Formats: sequence, structure tokens, C-alpha cells
Amino acid sequence: MKTTVRTVTAALFAAALISQAAFAETKAGLLLPKSGNYAALGEEIDAGVVLALEEAGMADDIRLVREDSEAKPPVGLAKTRKLVLQDNVDVLIGIVSSAVLGAVRNFVDGAGVPLIVANAGNVDATGKDCSASIFRVSFSNAQLNRPMGTWMAGQGIGKVYTLAPDYAAGHQMIEAFISAFEAAGGEVIGSEFTPFGKTQDFGPWLSKVGASEADALYVFYAGGEANSFLSQYRAFGMGETVPLYGPGFITSPLQTAAQGEAAVGIRSALHYIPSLDTPENNSFIAAFTARFKRQPSEYAVQGYDAARVLIEAIRVGASGRAEIAAALPGVRYTGPRGPLQIDPATHNIIQNIYIYETVMSDEGITQKLLDTVENVRDAANGCDLR
Repeated sequence: MKTTVRTVTAALFAAALISQAAFAETKAGLLLPKSGNYAALGEEIDAGVVLALEEAGMADDIRLVREDSEAKPPVGLAKTRKLVLQDNVDVLIGIVSSAVLGAVRNFVDGAGVPLIVANAGNVDATGKDCSASIFRVSFSNAQLNRPMGTWMAGQGIGKVYTLAPDYAAGHQMIEAFISAFEAAGGEVIGSEFTPFGKTQDFGPWLSKVGASEADALYVFYAGGEANSFLSQYRAFGMGETVPLYGPGFITSPLQTAAQGEAAVGIRSALHYIPSLDTPENNSFIAAFTARFKRQPSEYAVQGYDAARVLIEAIRVGASGRAEIAAALPGVRYTGPRGPLQIDPATHNIIQNIYIYETVMSDEGITQKLLDTVENVRDAANGCDLR
């Protein structure tokens, strides 16, 4: 009996040492914009990563090496090469811009370093250009917009005008919405794209919308552009005549404090809203607000889940690039946004999409849940990693 006890104890102790060694050897490159239009998004994702590591007691075991992508493809690629070749990271986390994700795809794939995408929704990255090294725990551009197209048509909205910035994410989001909306019987009577990061006056486009026969306006704008667009939309007095819809970045919880009353009444679709009343989300919000003195947004949840899937992979014994990449598709759990898993066929996330209205309550601006589309996944779109 004593021999057996000693053997079991020794085995457990050895396993603990191996586990601790694996933690100590994990180095994660955090590639996020720290400047430019999407700097606030990068800061929020960073906060989510930090919270997850602290909660798991692994803030000292998973070392973060931070680089600023500036949300620019050439800069993002240069910083990715630096993190992989010079800093020798085991895993990459981050990337806000779809264009940056497209720019780093081939290098990441060739290097065999796992990349956990914490925002960029580039459809092709988990579609025709998928890679065994790329995993997404945020959303795809199509995943957020298809449910909204179907839902809006079901609400009796017949004619829609669309606007979005003229870059990859803008086109992919609007194309997905249009496809679903038209398939459900709706009609798109106008669709235009504004210069990305350069448009200060949305008046010419809003004038066209106002002069059209559209029942609703569907837009994608995020970050600073969301605030500018929404302010001008309200200034044109269009709220009563052409109601505004879109993926929830237009009224992200990160933006509504600055937007104020201008955000009220907008109906959106998103993979997370702070008003979700679940034990997991309530616990997350309490921890985040205690740590950072502000309410979390969907970007914070994306950072939190990006770190958490890495943590879960390490906890099952994964160490180093190849083992982490092999373990990530098996991770699944229920977190702040609800049930989460990575599709083994595409490495895109499978998750709920929440349709909601931004409203004013006694406590301030919040989100009123209107509908839930459960377990939304993307079609393979030419990808099969199983």
C-alpha cells in the first residue's frame, strides 16, 4: 500500500511539474492596434486577455509580448514576422482588422504558429483561405449579418438601403446581409461604400438614403466612424423616417457612453451584449468592472475568450506551437456570450447571435434582447480541416 501511495504521489507530482513547465514555456504574441481608428478596440481586447489570465492564475505563466499593428496590413505583417521569428512566440492572439488578417495569413500558415483571432471577421480566413494554424473566437463578417437579414425580412421590412466603409469587412458584412435579406423576400434599393477612415461628412450618402423609398437603413461602422456616422444620422432627423439597423458595432457598449441618446432605438445583431442575464456573464461583468472600472464590451469578451481557449488547451497538456494548434479545436465551454466551440471543419467559432435594441433605462443605456439565433456556424465555403 505504501509503495502504491508513493507511486501515485510521485506521478501526480511529476504531472504537476510538467504542467507548470508547460505554463512557464508559453509565450503569446499579442498583436493589436494601439493607435489609429481602432485603438480603443485593441485596448479592450487587451483588457479581456489580461482578465482571463489573472482569473486562471496564469498571468505569470503565459508571457505576453505586445506589438502595435496600427490596423495597417504592411505593419501587421512586419510585426507578426517579428513576434514569430525574433521573439519566438508559441502562439499569436489578436488582429482587429480584416485586411491585416488577410496580410498575415500566408506567413502564419507557413510558419505553423497558431493564431487565435480575437476580432477580425475576414470570411476567407475560415473559408477558402483557411489554415490549420488559424482559429477564430470572435465572429465572421457573414456570421453576424446573415441572421439579421433573415430577421428583418421576417419583421415585414421590405426595402433597405445599405452603407459601409470601403474595405474588406465592409463589403463582406453587407454582401452577407444582402444575400440573406433578398433570399427572405426583401429588396435592396441602394448600396454604397464610403471611403474607409477618411469620411468626415456622411451628408451626401445620407441625403441619398433620405430621398429613397427605403423602409430602413442597414449599415456597418465601428470605432470612431460609428460615432461620427450616428451623430450625423441623428442630425439629419432620419430616426423617424428611415430606422437604422446593422451589426452591433454601430452601438457597441464601448461606444454608447459617447453616443448618448443618439444610440437609443437602434436595432442590431451581435454575438455578445452585456445585458445577457446568465451566471457566466454576470460573473464576468462583475470581475471586469472590478478590475477595469468600466463595463465590458464585445471586444473585451473576444479578448477574454481568446485567452481562455489558450488556457484550456494548455490545461490539457498542450505545449508549443504544434500541440496548442492540435488542442484548440477540442475546446468548448459556456462563457459570457453563451456556449462556445470551434468548428473543426473551418476553425471558425460556433456561437449564438443576439438581436437587440439599444434602450435607455433608469441605470443608463443598455440593450433590450429581442431575439436569439442559436449555434450559428458558417458554411465551409471551400474549407475542410477535419
